[in-house]
Amino acid sequence: MADEQKQVTREQLIGLLNEDLAREYQAIIAYVVYSQAIKGAQYMAIAEELEKHAAEELEHALIVSKLVDYLGGEPTTVAKEVKTSDKAEDMLRFDLDSENETVRNYRDRVRQCEALGEYAMAEHLREILKQEQEHQIDLATALGEDVPDVSKMAKGHDKGQGEKGKGQERGSNVH
Repeated sequence: MADEQKQVTREQLIGLLNEDLAREYQAIIAYVVYSQAIKGAQYMAIAEELEKHAAEELEHALIVSKLVDYLGGEPTTVAKEVKTSDKAEDMLRFDLDSENETVRNYRDRVRQCEALGEYAMAEHLREILKQEQEHQIDLATALGEDVPDVSKMAKGHDKGQGEKGKGQERGSNVH
């Protein structure tokens, strides 16, 4: 937790926002793929919701890239890798794990922006954070679970992190 409280420089914030941007790209790809790959009557509603999530993640990517540019940085062009599986439940788990990480990171980013006096940037990130938390709710509900309390999770140790699904799995997942 000490890392989150440590004030970052503008240059460090650019790097962290670019990591967030790479995760947004990852989310777009994962939601597009998963929305089409998830099969079964019990997943029809969540598949439609994933299509909406993909569009929202694109909006997030545009906002985060503007923030990087505002700070004088170059927005990244590389997405984080996307996990894949033949199992619908695994895909939803990958998504939830990534959303958990994203919520945690954006909470940190809000604090970091405010510490630098970048209050408008923090407000943009708060708006993204609200949608990311809605994504958490959608995914947890589809999995029949409560929304995880990400404030109590260590970074990179979400429930389901590292579990291998049937089929191919690459990298980390959406946010």
